[in-house]
Amino acid sequence: MDRAELAAFLRRRREELRPEDVGLPVGARRRAPGLRREEVASLAAMSADYYTRLEQQRGPQPSEHMLASLARALRLSDGERDYLFHVAGRNAPSPRVTSTHVAPALQRVLDRLDDTPALVLSNLGEILVQNRFAEALYGDSSHFTGLARSSFYRWFTDPRERLVYREQDRDHQSRAQVSSLRAAYATMGAQSRAGELVRALRKESAEFAELWERHEVVRRFEDHKVLVHPQLGEIEVDCQALFTEDQSQALLVLTAPPRTESFEKIQLLGVLGTENFDRERSGGLSRA
Repeated sequence: MDRAELAAFLRRRREELRPEDVGLPVGARRRAPGLRREEVASLAAMSADYYTRLEQQRGPQPSEHMLASLARALRLSDGERDYLFHVAGRNAPSPRVTSTHVAPALQRVLDRLDDTPALVLSNLGEILVQNRFAEALYGDSSHFTGLARSSFYRWFTDPRERLVYREQDRDHQSRAQVSSLRAAYATMGAQSRAGELVRALRKESAEFAELWERHEVVRRFEDHKVLVHPQLGEIEVDCQALFTEDQSQALLVLTAPPRTESFEKIQLLGVLGTENFDRERSGGLSRA
């Protein structure tokens, strides 16, 4: 671990960013250029003291999880992310593995969406980042670990995952989930995480095993869908997807026409937040 180089790199990247680059309000006049240390720490979900020690060459060696969070907070490109891992003494993520590092172009668009649900998904159905409206609609996804990070896996192993869809839509959604995983499997191969998901689900879910044998291919995302919130009820939304060039990540934006009941419900999502959602959906159980 090169502490001096790590500190210098973090400081330089922090100073090059502006609040508006990361979706933060500009606020009062600043004494120094760039983001404040506490702002980077907040974006990376770590303590300000921990981040400060890294910049002062006093911190411990960051874990891969911490480095991934820093790369996302500082809006690093893939090359910059790999360099960050290198100077921190860690191996950069393999290009053959689905990356949890959000594509900077998608992140920049997401930063500017603060009035409607928006989230970035990997091709394995993992929510990589979501705004507060998406958290209020789908729940906080940050607690999931292992195979459960994939919505494909949760759909077939956790009945709570299906509550966001109407009962009459769930069979169709099951087929769509399998089709999406099949597309990822074809791209990533049998020995990838996609293959691991397929093997686990074929053992754990008879429904998945039956659908997998159909070899169906359908559209990955529906243009129009009805989602169910535990307090607000049904919300009709239009879904637009923006993909990275390699199709490994997608930014989903959910909207409703102005002056409709669903539009009003979306505005209420920003007020309700996730507390009631998580309590009612989980029934007091851990979502990890």
